[in-house]
Amino acid sequence: MRSDYPIGVFDSGVGGLSVLRAMRDLMPEEPVLYFADQGHVPYGPRPLEQVRGFSEAVTRFLLGKGAKLIVVACNTASAAALHHLRQTFPETSFVGMEPAVKPAAERTKTGKVGVLATPATFQGALYASVVERFANGVQLFQDTCPGLVGRIEQGDLDGEATRRIIESALRPMLDGGIDTVVLGCTHYPFVIPLIEQIAGENVRVIDPAPAVARQAKRLLEAGGIKLPPGKRGGVRYYTSGAAAGLQSLLPKLLGENGAVQSVSWDEQTVMVLEG
Repeated sequence: MRSDYPIGVFDSGVGGLSVLRAMRDLMPEEPVLYFADQGHVPYGPRPLEQVRGFSEAVTRFLLGKGAKLIVVACNTASAAALHHLRQTFPETSFVGMEPAVKPAAERTKTGKVGVLATPATFQGALYASVVERFANGVQLFQDTCPGLVGRIEQGDLDGEATRRIIESALRPMLDGGIDTVVLGCTHYPFVIPLIEQIAGENVRVIDPAPAVARQAKRLLEAGGIKLPPGKRGGVRYYTSGAAAGLQSLLPKLLGENGAVQSVSWDEQTVMVLEG
């Protein structure tokens, strides 16, 4: 495996751009392939088996494009498919998303923590395992924030509809005495300013993206395939949705421009649409 091969990153939509943003800050020299499965967004309400199938197909696509590492920048896909992907592609290193319950449990002063995530994340064995291992003595308040992923996919980060969804999720948690909020969906970091505005300065918000970027860097270094600092690597974007829609959101969500290629699905195979 050559060090100049790209890192593959995928999500159901634009949420994984929050992880990509952290990766670009930490190791800007690395080339990246970013896949947004916007034709199937949101993953959260879908059956875990279906998400597993999508994740395997996207992984095959990225590996076919030469990816040297796969970052599953989606909490739902990590919950549904990370174990399956590691078994199916044993020669490939994966980095997945784990709800940041451990650091939240360690930092809370009130012993009360709010978790914002999708239904599939809450239903997955990964979340249950994290809670069992690290949340002893901590009271967790959970909410699935229905509709929030869709608002963020449309670029609505601070509108009234977005505010109502977040307020509805946070108000019972705040009344219950939480002092920490865990973001269990990669879309949600894009509304951290709004969450902080509603929750107030005494509530800590934990964004998992920087930790994921650090883990990706560690794996690259351990495998001897980390590029040395130098020229900024490029990003190639793919979407199973509307290319123009994703392209228009890149400056707002990532702070970068980029060309986006459309892909199509043929059963469980992903193909690039030329032109």
